[in-house]
Amino acid sequence: MKLKKILNNNAVLVIDGNEEKVAVGAGIAYGKKKNDVINKQKIEKLFIMKENEKLQQLLSRISEEHFIISEEIISYAEKTIGMKLSEHIHITLTDHVSFSIERIQNGMHLKNKLLNEIKILYKQEFEIGLWAINMMKEKLNIEMPIDEAAFIALHIHTMKLSGGNYKETLRQTTIVSEMIQRIVDYLGLEIKEDDISYQRLITHLRFVLHRVKHSDQYSMDLDMLTMIKHKFSQSYQCAVSVSKAISAMYHIDFPESELGYIAIHLERLRE
Repeated sequence: MKLKKILNNNAVLVIDGNEEKVAVGAGIAYGKKKNDVINKQKIEKLFIMKENEKLQQLLSRISEEHFIISEEIISYAEKTIGMKLSEHIHITLTDHVSFSIERIQNGMHLKNKLLNEIKILYKQEFEIGLWAINMMKEKLNIEMPIDEAAFIALHIHTMKLSGGNYKETLRQTTIVSEMIQRIVDYLGLEIKEDDISYQRLITHLRFVLHRVKHSDQYSMDLDMLTMIKHKFSQSYQCAVSVSKAISAMYHIDFPESELGYIAIHLERLRE
């Protein structure tokens, strides 16, 4: 395994057989030059990047310390989740973490409007985000707001093999947040974050959006739906009102059966 290019003291581009790979390890590039053999015992991570050029560009413009911190977060996330994340996270998360650190150091705090929804929908990833901001506090002596834990959580979730596309995840979480706000306004509720009915509603709405997108809906007995419309009339009308607004904004059509199930959750929340 020969060194092709030094990216920074802890990351190098190597030629392994006929493949170009990125090798990461503490001080892996120290005292090395092009074509030197890399000691495999120094390699902590080795991966083939389809986007090597993007990674090289990123590492040339960010602090080496930020890269190391990002790699620690990735390693901790993979260990916690018990799976490898997409290689693309080495670019997206590193870029985000570096920008966030610089922003916080300059006194610029970005609010995450989806904080509550992310905490509930992506609980494990959010816990990793909390670990990450505490680690950055210890290493950099900066106070990272809890909003950053949520941003990191989204990046981690979408880099899981089953996580999906970042933009789509962000879109669905935004829609859930919009629905919750409209429900609260319509019913005049005061929501507590630790309310189990509130948490169940958020989770349910996420799965509703997934089912609607994939045309895979729950069916509901007609008599049951009729009963819900009459017995839980306020909750059902709320579901109808919210669905119409969301349909106009995002071009999503909610089947009547889904409105019935949403109404059941709203009734629990009202109680």
